[in-house]
Amino acid sequence: MNFVAIDFETANNDPASVCALGIVVVENGKITEKRYKLIRPNNMKFNWHNIRVHGIKPKDVENEPEFYRYWKSIKSYLKKGQIIAHNAAFDTAVLRAVLSKYNIEIPDFKYTCSVQIARRTWKGWKSYSLNSVADQLGFTFKHHHALEDSEMCANVVLEASKELNVKSIEELNTCLEIFPKHLIK
Repeated sequence: MNFVAIDFETANNDPASVCALGIVVVENGKITEKRYKLIRPNNMKFNWHNIRVHGIKPKDVENEPEFYRYWKSIKSYLKKGQIIAHNAAFDTAVLRAVLSKYNIEIPDFKYTCSVQIARRTWKGWKSYSLNSVADQLGFTFKHHHALEDSEMCANVVLEASKELNVKSIEELNTCLEIFPKHLIK
């Protein structure tokens, strides 16, 4: 089981307003690396609602590099294998938007949504939000902290693979009839 779980937090309603990124690498079914980056949004406009959700304030990121300064190291993680995110539509839209903001070529990689994985593995739960899935699986974490969200996302996938007795993300997708998407398509 090899994949990379990611999670973005944004400063406001603009998907390019990235203010935090969590990355968790899973190799051979084990979490082998965790990265957390605070990121200075290009325009530094923070919405009170976003601050209330993730707790990141302008003063927390004012001295951090902008996204483009991190891109080379972030891109290397995207090449490690399939990307997983909880509510992947949001995280991939954020990635596309911030890459477009800085005129960075959008790379091609496959991604899968752990919400889909959870829904198809554990049918009949009331909610598949990340905190609800964590509760059902017996995990605790700080919701809306990019690193903790990406780690919980990785744990959802690892628990689903145990539940279904599969050894790879490809086998998990096949078993659940999930068809990974491509970022550039």
